[in-house]
Amino acid sequence: MEFTHFDAKGHAHMVDVSQKPLTHRVALAEGVILMAKQTLELIQQGQAKKGDVLGVARIAGIQGAKKTSDLIPLCHPLYLTRVTIEWSWVVNEDKAEYGLRCQAQTETVGSTGVEMEALTAVQVALLTVYDMCKAVDREMVMTGVCLLEKRGGKSGSFERPSLTR
Repeated sequence: MEFTHFDAKGHAHMVDVSQKPLTHRVALAEGVILMAKQTLELIQQGQAKKGDVLGVARIAGIQGAKKTSDLIPLCHPLYLTRVTIEWSWVVNEDKAEYGLRCQAQTETVGSTGVEMEALTAVQVALLTVYDMCKAVDREMVMTGVCLLEKRGGKSGSFERPSLTR
């Protein structure tokens, strides 16, 4: 196995995907932000001072996916055909764990995958939750960010179980 983003001299370069066929590509990533129980309750009740935490973070995640090539130096700019951000509550009373799970799905028809866009969407969405809630909880922790699934392209499909369940 070898890294694709280095030339024969070891210099970083953007991979040439011009000869790769256009295929439907899908990626699913997830991550969790853990927080105090009271912080989660504020979000659930819609009482965060900055407003609709999940709505704003959803839009931020979508924007993050669209801006991935601006943030990750060797990523190709992609024409995304779909980006979704889904939230679920993390409540484990036995371990006193509370938080939000974010799953981002990205899609395109192209010659390179959309994994980085899904991972970026998750990170930006979680960072936005942190930003909107930091006034009441600076101890929030983002964890478990990973690629769950990818489909399309020469390397085929990939699936992993959720790290955060």
